[in-house]
Amino acid sequence: MKRFWKKNPILFIFIAIGIIILAIGAIALLSYIVMSLWNAVLVSVLAVKAITFWQALGILVLSKILFGGFGKGCGCGHRRHHAWNDKMKEKWEKMSPEERDEFKQQWRNKCRGWRGFGESAPNKAAE
Repeated sequence: MKRFWKKNPILFIFIAIGIIILAIGAIALLSYIVMSLWNAVLVSVLAVKAITFWQALGILVLSKILFGGFGKGCGCGHRRHHAWNDKMKEKWEKMSPEERDEFKQQWRNKCRGWRGFGESAPNKAAE
């Protein structure tokens, strides 16, 4: 099966250009929002100077570098989460049925009273 960009290279170029334009627009919008919030809030509360659009863009870039924000794109915590899941799945598969039941019971005891888990859960379902 041919790839999409091999079948329609012109359409692929238009889509790529559209994505680039949307990304630039999103960055510009975020910069404008940061500038507006800074100038509306911090100038009056902390008595700091008002900033320009380019300074707001610099603040966004600096925050990305320092904190790795803007959603799931950074991947730093995302990989750790998958590694933990893989480790737990491997541990679960190596357990015998008795160990699994004991593990479940331990977690039920830890989570008792939270959203109906624990020994009181069957009583709630019967009511």
